[in-house]
Amino acid sequence: MKKKRFLQQIFNALTAAGCTLLFSSCMGEKSTLEPVSNFNLEKYMGSWYEIARTPNPFEKNLIAVKATYTLEKNGSVKVVNSGLLPDGKRKYITGKAFADGKEGEGLLKVSFFRPFYGEYKIVKLSPRYKYSIVVSGKKYLWVLARSSTLTPAEKEEILEFLEKNSLETEKLIWSHV
Repeated sequence: MKKKRFLQQIFNALTAAGCTLLFSSCMGEKSTLEPVSNFNLEKYMGSWYEIARTPNPFEKNLIAVKATYTLEKNGSVKVVNSGLLPDGKRKYITGKAFADGKEGEGLLKVSFFRPFYGEYKIVKLSPRYKYSIVVSGKKYLWVLARSSTLTPAEKEEILEFLEKNSLETEKLIWSHV
């Protein structure tokens, strides 16, 4: 009986250590970029195509990635991300997001694995909500657009913003441009 209790204690300690490691890796170091102001969450709802991203483990081997945001009655946002796997099957994951900043600020917290939340900071947003640049901490970045392509002028604006803010453009994986 003592051996079983000892093994249970070891298991609990390892589980706690694993959760702590997972939690700290999910949170990461926060981005120093400021979120956009005059942000309208309702206008942001709908489908966004991934134009570019920094490499990340949760989208490995995915192409044609798309995010769909739906405002729920309680003010939270249902997030459905999908992408095509190499075998042509579409992979889906559903999460939840909440506003996490001041009123009108493009800052959310998002979770696909509750209770762990990550930063979703919109650092650039075109005036008509045609494209956005989103960061999560200092490690992850996405360029999203309402259509699967950008105009040359939009791509140039995005690249100028990224370079001006010392964001590493050479690491980006371009999806649809």
